[in-house]
Formats: sequence, C-alpha cells, structure tokens
Amino acid sequence: MSYTVMEGNEAIGWGAIVAGCRFFAGYPITPATTIYNTMLKLLPDFGGICMQGEDEIASIGFCLGASMAGMKVMTATSGPGISLYSEQISFAIGSEIPLVIANVQRLGPSTGSATKGADGDIQFMRWGNSGGLPVIVLAPVDVKDCYELTVHAFNLAEKYRCPVFIAANKEISMTREVFDLDALNMPDIVERKNADPSRPFKPFDVSDGQYTPDFLPIGGETIVRQTSSTHGPEGYITTDSGQIGNNQDRLMKKIVSDVERFSFYESLPAKGAETLIISYGVTSRAVKTAVSRLGSEGLPVSHLILKTLWPVPEKVIKSIAASYNRIVSVEMNLGQYVREIQRILPGKEIEFLGRMNGELITPEQIKEVVNNG
Repeated sequence: MSYTVMEGNEAIGWGAIVAGCRFFAGYPITPATTIYNTMLKLLPDFGGICMQGEDEIASIGFCLGASMAGMKVMTATSGPGISLYSEQISFAIGSEIPLVIANVQRLGPSTGSATKGADGDIQFMRWGNSGGLPVIVLAPVDVKDCYELTVHAFNLAEKYRCPVFIAANKEISMTREVFDLDALNMPDIVERKNADPSRPFKPFDVSDGQYTPDFLPIGGETIVRQTSSTHGPEGYITTDSGQIGNNQDRLMKKIVSDVERFSFYESLPAKGAETLIISYGVTSRAVKTAVSRLGSEGLPVSHLILKTLWPVPEKVIKSIAASYNRIVSVEMNLGQYVREIQRILPGKEIEFLGRMNGELITPEQIKEVVNNG
C-alpha cells in the first residue's frame, strides 16, 4: 500500500502526467488554478511545457496547436472560462483535435461565487458548441476518481480525437483526501493512431468500419491540411451536402455508438429497495451517507452513481432502473441531468432534489425526500 494525500486538482494534474500529457496552457481562475500550479511544477521534470495564456481564449488555442503538432494536451478553467472556450471547443470537435478540459465548476451564472461549488455547467459542456455535436464528459466523485478519470479522459481524447471534459467541482477539487495509489484501477495508456506516412494522406478519411481518422502531426514531412470549416476527407473546404452530411454523421456516431465502452458508473443495490437514487459528482457522497442511514433505519434504498454523463449511458441507466418504480435524481443545480433521466425512463415516477445556492446538499435533505415519497 502506498498512501498519499492530495486535493482533487493535484490528482487531476498527476493523472494527466501519467496519461502522457506534456503540454498544459491555462489562465488562473478559482477554483481551477491549482491544476495549473501542479502542471507548472510537474511538467518541466517530464520534458513538458506549461504556459499561461493572456486569457482563456489564447490558452485553449495554444492547446489546440500543440495537439495538432502531436502532443497530449490539457487545459483547466471554471464556468466563466468555459464560456470563452466555446468557439475553440467547436473547432476541436469539427477538426477532430484531441483535448482534455478540466472544468472545476463553481456557482454561476456569470462570475457567480468563485469560492462556492455547483454543478451548473452540465448542459453547457454538452451543448456549448456550434452544431450540437457530442463530446465526452466524465464526472469524478472524489480525489481517487480525479486521478483515474483523468487518465481515462486522455485515453478517450486520443482514441476518438475529440474534446473530453472532466466535470469536477470546487468541493471535490479543493478537498484534500488520503487514498492508496496502489489501489488505483489504472487503464492501459492509449496513444493516437498515426497514419502510414509512406501512403497518400487524407486528414479526415476513414477506412471501412472506422469512425476516427488516423493522425499525422502538422509540421512533419507530410502536408496536413486543417480547417474549421466544413470539409471533405482531403481537408479542403466544401459545400457539398453529401460530404458534409457524411462527415457530420461520422462525428456523431464515433462517440455515441461507442458509449458502452466508456460508461463508467458505480451501482450500489440494496436488497428489498423500492427506490433508486441517481446522482453524480460530489453530491454522490451525501447520497451514500443518506442511503446508509436509511438502511440502518429499516428503509433500504439503492444508489446509482454516474461517472460518464455525456453521451448519456442509456443502457446502464435503463438496465439498473428497470426494477424500480420510483427514481430520485439528486443534483447540485436546479435540474439539468434529470431531464435525461426523464427522457429515457418514461413511465417511471421520477422525483428531483436540487440545490444551487453555494451550499452542499445534505444527507438529511436526501433522507427527507425519500421518506416523504
């Protein structure tokens, strides 16, 4: 056993290093700044580069350039910065540029409260791009998750050539916890699949049965065309509806059709339970406590913790919720992910407990909802 103490932001930084991240650019913002501080401390010793841009827009732009040159990259920010990232997120989606974004959520809207946590960006991370094409969003519950899910985030960004969000939260990222490094369930590291440089290269071409194009870095011996406009397999701008439609379908299918491969979750069934609570993020910790207390009082309640939020892991939710008539969705916002639960579980009784005032949802509040059902 190898016990260590870290806050969530430090764990995200170390997870990035283990995954092979060698470029970070960001702009200081509470509560994400200690990710930048961690990368500033670690990257030089691993031959990497850490930069502060003049603002959030420049910072994510630096990351896209480094990724196109072949590096594994990450940036980190909070709600106001995510808003500024929007255009470049769209570029990364359309031009298939691998990118990991740590979003340490704080209370909004706008500047909001810099030192108060919330999960108010859940819908924005999914839909905050022009075109509405999918991204991947992973949600840690604790510091251990911050480490492990960051490694998964890099693997997914490299495999699917897309932006991947780590949907952290001030309360997770700035809490220090003890965990066992030897007990981490670490995946094998995934590298970007490079094209054969000896063959004619089409930057957005795919083989039969393949949704993600092979990669070659900009700046090498082979000419690599890159554009943020609609394009065909060769990377040239096009207005051909057939080429555009095929490419849009591919960008959708490469992520959505494969979600079962990265549907991370924790299922905690209780024998005899009639109620299932669905949660994610830091709120899951209060739910665990509430479920434990309810069980000791003779009321068994089951619990599903989602760690993949987007694309929605529909098969996981449907399968686990199938035997329950009553579902309680708990979120640290005014109701964002509960809409997905309602959409995929028609006919179920779905109740919602939400709060977005800078205070954590308590186990007693969760117990009250369950008891009054």
